[in-house]
Amino acid sequence: MIDTHSHIYEPEFAADREEVIQRAKQVGVEQILLPNINAESIGSMLSLCRLHPECCFPMIGLHPTDVEPANYKQILSDMEKMLEEPEHPFIAIGEVGLDYYWDKSNAKEQEAAFRTQIEWAIRYSLPLSIHARSAHRQLVTALTEYRGEALSGVFHCFGGTAEEAHELLDFPDFVLGIGGVVTYKKSTLPGVLATVPLERIVLETDSPYLAPVPYRGKRNESAYIVEVLRKIASIYNVEEKQAEFITNDNAKRIFRRMNTQISNENNKKCT
Repeated sequence: MIDTHSHIYEPEFAADREEVIQRAKQVGVEQILLPNINAESIGSMLSLCRLHPECCFPMIGLHPTDVEPANYKQILSDMEKMLEEPEHPFIAIGEVGLDYYWDKSNAKEQEAAFRTQIEWAIRYSLPLSIHARSAHRQLVTALTEYRGEALSGVFHCFGGTAEEAHELLDFPDFVLGIGGVVTYKKSTLPGVLATVPLERIVLETDSPYLAPVPYRGKRNESAYIVEVLRKIASIYNVEEKQAEFITNDNAKRIFRRMNTQISNENNKKCT
């Protein structure tokens, strides 16, 4: 399994991070993809990836709720300098996007930051990991401006309607990131996914958030992705192994730089 969205580098895992990784490996999680949040999180994220180069893979980006009008341009400039390094480790641009749920006072800056990071994805041939909350229409509008460009990625933590799903999947090289919410009793996602091909979704946890049933309300971790896989297999009426194979293949199709890094690590082990 591939957990395409996990924040296990965050302080919530300080006491047992290694145990969390081992538990994930024990249930069959082979890769854990780590979206960045802000300037402060880069160091801890990269340190974890250096400790587990065969398992943990970093992204770079500024989360919309961390966009501060006073300094976001400088932060983005500093991040892009890291992308300019020819041997940079980043497999995607993320976690980026738009979030108007709590606060719209920085909407203009959020949209400017998002467009800057979309342009990174084009310039450096990297996929996007996109966060959108209470901003579906603005998200579609922003991406439509770049239609025809070589863009790909994941709409992280999708929880919208069937109409919204199909509007997002009209961008052909994008998939929906599905996590613990799909297991909740009142979730409408199972019905929505019944209209979406399995080839257009990837699995994620968003650890430490949104733990699936039966862990709902607890700290989420990558090992719990097993519950998401089990629910997805049920929705699509396929064996869990088939659901795992297809969603893994979808993730590898999107995160191509991860495949190269895995190959490089395997080659090191053979020499």
